[in-house]
Amino acid sequence: MKAEIISIGDELLIGQTINTNASWIGSELALIGVRVCSGQVVSDTREAIVAAFDLAFDRSDLIIVTGGLGPTKDDITKHVLCDYFNTTLKIKEDVLKRIESYFAGRKRPMLDVNIQQAALPEACQVIDNFLGTASGMWFEKDGKVLISLPGVPYEMKGMMQNVLLDKIKDYFKVKALYHKTVMATGIGESFLAEEMKDWEERILADGFGLAYLPSPGIVKLRLTSYKGEEDSERIQAYCEEVKTRLPYHVFGEDDISLAKVVGDLLLQTGETLTTVESCTGGGIASELVTAPGSSGYLKAGLITYTEEMKTKLAAVPPEVIEEFGVVSQETAEAMARGGRERIETEYCLSCTGFAGPDGGDEKNPVGTIWIALATPEQVISKKLNLGDNRERNIKMTIFAALNLLRFTLLQRKNLSTGG
Repeated sequence: MKAEIISIGDELLIGQTINTNASWIGSELALIGVRVCSGQVVSDTREAIVAAFDLAFDRSDLIIVTGGLGPTKDDITKHVLCDYFNTTLKIKEDVLKRIESYFAGRKRPMLDVNIQQAALPEACQVIDNFLGTASGMWFEKDGKVLISLPGVPYEMKGMMQNVLLDKIKDYFKVKALYHKTVMATGIGESFLAEEMKDWEERILADGFGLAYLPSPGIVKLRLTSYKGEEDSERIQAYCEEVKTRLPYHVFGEDDISLAKVVGDLLLQTGETLTTVESCTGGGIASELVTAPGSSGYLKAGLITYTEEMKTKLAAVPPEVIEEFGVVSQETAEAMARGGRERIETEYCLSCTGFAGPDGGDEKNPVGTIWIALATPEQVISKKLNLGDNRERNIKMTIFAALNLLRFTLLQRKNLSTGG
């Protein structure tokens, strides 16, 4: 079967709102074995919506529509659906009671436009919305299904998760796919694909799916079995192979965060960490605290954005900065060493660089970043040569620093256990 997602709203077309609904729906449908083959984003006009419906019914079995179901006059999806399915609106008493309860529970007045949200096409099956006032609608036509949902993300997600995913599975008799995701960092998508070329060829030859899903600092490798969990052991074997071949880059599975992996390693050893950050402005520490239990290992985060603060807070000798420059291996290592000694932790991560878009020079252009890690035995440093996009450079620096710590922790753990 083929599925299609139609997103309605001028705000999506002009970039005022990012269309997160379509990506979320697509990923959730994939998990139950439904393949999204097409997508449309259309304006809030009757002509555009009808044209989108016609095209979707011509090529897809399941059509999920989001947007245009609010109480205001510009929300016309419900009225277009009535005309399209040759039906009329009728007040649904059970829906009206739910809307009345919604407003009563929030001690807010209920307006006539809210009452009209209980008027729904007679030809549809109503999908209850317990998080808002706009109901969902399920239509059937020639063995195909169109589902209309509100555009508010948390309302749409609630209806999909609580009702529709199971209902779609039952109606279309689909078999859930089996997915496994390998998480990698510090390596680009193309380099990763080249490094694992033979691995990829064997995966595809075995009839499995493979997708590279890149984002700043992270590449996800999603392996898919179209037969379901019966192939889970074979999929896992492929995952273990990529971990063995790329131990520095692969840090986990199934969307686990790098911060969580690092945090778990520190909790296992009972060791603590400090960060001394310049170009990331506290981003490394901020990423670390997204993992529960981070207070058990993160002792302090120092933001030393100026030369003065590097000296004052992290004990970087002024002569080091003067001789080698603020963006240098020597300064990054002095920051890590000084932070570790000042805060008295086993480890300290530091970074300094030109995140951009300004700064840099001929020797160290924009995107030049130094990260360093002070351990009980040594100071390790690494130079990053990134681009000129500030946001991307900051994210990639955060992940590079955390991964340096992760790999070092694993090496020290193996040495201590004789592994």
